Parts: sequence; structure tokens; C-alpha cells
Amino acid sequence: MDLTLMAVHAHPDDEVIGTGGVLARYAAQGFRTVLVTCTNGEAGDGPGGVKPGDDGHDGEAVAELRLAELRASVEHLGISDVELLGYRDSGMVGWDTNQDPRAFWNVPIEEPTARLVALMEHYRPHVVVTYDERGNYGHPDHIQAHRIAVAATEATGIPAKLYYTAVPRARVRQMFEHMRANGVDLGDLELPADFGTPDELITTIVDVSPYVDRKIKALRAHASQGENIWLLQMPQEAQQMALGHETFVRVRCEVAAPDQEEDLFEGLTEG
Repeated sequence: MDLTLMAVHAHPDDEVIGTGGVLARYAAQGFRTVLVTCTNGEAGDGPGGVKPGDDGHDGEAVAELRLAELRASVEHLGISDVELLGYRDSGMVGWDTNQDPRAFWNVPIEEPTARLVALMEHYRPHVVVTYDERGNYGHPDHIQAHRIAVAATEATGIPAKLYYTAVPRARVRQMFEHMRANGVDLGDLELPADFGTPDELITTIVDVSPYVDRKIKALRAHASQGENIWLLQMPQEAQQMALGHETFVRVRCEVAAPDQEEDLFEGLTEG
């Protein structure tokens, strides 16, 4: 059986931190890996760190650059298929870009859902991964990506398993405490009390430590957004801790699989 993983993400660079390891791992194992990127990233930083709304920020030029960076990232991770939905980046909550009628957040959900349904019917993914209902941290485009991934899964019934990416709350705090204890300067960075997913909700922890180098190369490929990728500023040991495992909450399972997993394809593969 040819197995397929589909990851539904909002922007160029979102594919790396939470799912770059599983995409690289399963691609290396010969599975088909499909990345759906919903927006072109127009609300990202421009050259020199120019922010949206600042003089000299050109959203179309930013999108062109970020899509080129995405292609490089995909090469590092070995992803077999990339589908670009091409919607406009909505920006963070409260930004003026939220009001653009072309923004992904403002597109009637039926349209992108229908397009994702067509992609699911084409690729027949066994496993789909996306964000939780909060978009992990409240970004409008992440929430919209969640909505269409869930709607398309329900409409087609094709994926046997659906997962939300997750950041385990206790493990992240332990990592931060370890770094501070070992002299890593985190500046004023503090985690909100409700940051991450309660650890008891985590169903799946996948060891992707052999693919950390690929993840770091993929992150570096998104150089225009480097100011926002704080993981790249960490020492190597901390990068290994942060990137060596990827965690998920399983929300749909149509096959026999244990409650706690180490593999997104549990119940779909033998042995």
C-alpha cells in the first residue's frame, strides 16, 4: 500500500517547525508527502526586516521571495508534492491586512474547502496534519487552515487519521528551564501560563531526531523571516531538544491504533 501524508499549512515556513521532521522522516521511508500551503506570505518581513505597513514593504515582492524560500525548504525536507492555494496572507490579529477582502481569513470557507476536497480526492491521504481550532496561537490564517482541513476531511471521509500539531506545555517549560540553567540567554522571553497543549492531551510523539539537521537547513532557507525564527538563535544542544521530537493530538482514527503512539501511521503499517 502506498501511504500518503498531507500537511495543511498557512504560510511558507510553517511547514518546518511542527511537521518538518515527520515530512522528512516519511519521505525518507518512501511514503508520499504532500504539503498544502494556503497563502503566499505577503504579510511577512521584507528585505532588511521591513514590516508590513512600513514604507518600502512590497507584499507581492515578499510573496515571490517567500515562495522561492519555500521551494528550497521543500528540497531539504524531501517533500514529494507541493500544492499552493495562493490566497493572500491575512497577517496577525489586528493588522490592517485583516481587512483585505483577498485575505485568506476573509474568503468564504466553502471555496478553499472545495479546493482542498479536490486535492484529497486526488492524493487520497491516509494521514492529514494541520493546526488545532486556535490555530495553535491564534493566527487568523492558521485558524482558517484548520477549518478547511477539518471540513475537507469530514466531507471526503478519505483520511483514516487526522492530527493537530501540538506544543507540549510541560516539556517546553522544562526545555526553557534547562537552557537558562545552562547559561542560554533568552532575554525577556517568557512563556504565557497557557502556552502550549496540556501534556495529557498529547497522543502522539514522533522521534525525528535523525532529521534535525534537515529541519535546521529548511528553517535557514526561510532567511527573510529569520528574525522571527528564534530557534535558529539557540545553541546546538537546545536545537536538538526543541526539534528532535514532534508532537500531535489525534482527533480522528478509523483504524486500530493505540491511545499513545510513536508513529503517525500506527494501524496503517505492519510491524
